[in-house]
Amino acid sequence: MVILSVDYGKARTGIAVCDKGERIASPVGTINEYNMEKLAEKIAVYTENYKAELIVLGLPKNMDGSEGESAENVRNFSKLLETVTGLPVELRDERCTTVIAHKYLNVTDTRGKKRKNVVDTVSAVIILEDYLSYRRNRK
Repeated sequence: MVILSVDYGKARTGIAVCDKGERIASPVGTINEYNMEKLAEKIAVYTENYKAELIVLGLPKNMDGSEGESAENVRNFSKLLETVTGLPVELRDERCTTVIAHKYLNVTDTRGKKRKNVVDTVSAVIILEDYLSYRRNRK
């Protein structure tokens, strides 16, 4: 199944997608959009282009597992995304994904403006890789 992953942000949102065999998570890009409705419509275009059947949306939890305002915003966005795309949306704990993404970018010596432009996409890949691993281990 083709799965699209979303790392939601107020200004920048990272997108990743996996192959039909659910083996490889690939970066798609970053959407710069502040408006939730417009963002959902742009993501819907990606779901159509990639023929996605499921969306995995990163859920920002606090380190103690509690949820704050950001998690509430993501939960609201997930409902909007389901309505706009017509696809099921699964929430996935995204604790530490941005930290891991920055570590990956340190290894590749990606700095400055380029780093800012790709960190959310790398985070979306990490969320998707985690979800694919979860699905493999569930079987």
